[in-house]
Amino acid sequence: MEPWQYGLSAAIVLLAYFIRGIAGFGSGLIAVPLLALFLPLTFVVPLILLLDFTASLVMGGLDLKRVQWREVGALIPFSIIGVVVGTHLLVNLPALPMLLALAAFVLIFAIRSLLNIKGEKPVSRWWAVPAALTGGTVGALFGTGGPPYVIYLNHRIHDKSLLRASFSALFFLEGAVRIATFLGAGLLLLQTVWWSALGALPLMLGALWLGGHVHTGLTHAQMTRLIGLLLLLASLSLALKAIT
Repeated sequence: MEPWQYGLSAAIVLLAYFIRGIAGFGSGLIAVPLLALFLPLTFVVPLILLLDFTASLVMGGLDLKRVQWREVGALIPFSIIGVVVGTHLLVNLPALPMLLALAAFVLIFAIRSLLNIKGEKPVSRWWAVPAALTGGTVGALFGTGGPPYVIYLNHRIHDKSLLRASFSALFFLEGAVRIATFLGAGLLLLQTVWWSALGALPLMLGALWLGGHVHTGLTHAQMTRLIGLLLLLASLSLALKAIT
């Protein structure tokens, strides 16, 4: 890479994990589309997978007693299918349709965040099927599969401590499946991915610590809209990159 690419990559990693340190989510949604503006997705997605998996362990590990295993268990089988499908697409699809699909996916969640759309009404467990298939596929393809899981579990679990523990268990298991699948597909066999993850590790850890300790003065709704604005800009940039 050129020197400016190293500097910009470092800034994006810092921003993504600073926001994750504050909000507890969003690193992949921010880092992947921004890094994909000048780096190939087949490099970016495995890199962010390694960083996100490490961040999940650092940020709290697993509180097994609070995990709602019935809810997590309903997601895992279909998530595995989605991960296999997404990995196949990542390896075999050309760059143009992947960039356009990523731009569209990010745009959906940008609008959701800008409008602060959310709901508390419980949903049927059958919604675990499309949520897990979508989350697994998009997670493997773009490294940003968290939102479908978050939306589903938010409508199933209303106790925040139980919800947080269930998120941690789900993302740990799904991340382990993605790592195994990426190894099998050869996406994690490149030394450049591991060296880049190792080099980015201090930046990621520092940004997480800073985000967890800095008082921003923003409400949760304001932070959500700020993330939405950033996602909107990333989506438009990705679409422009794909078209040109």
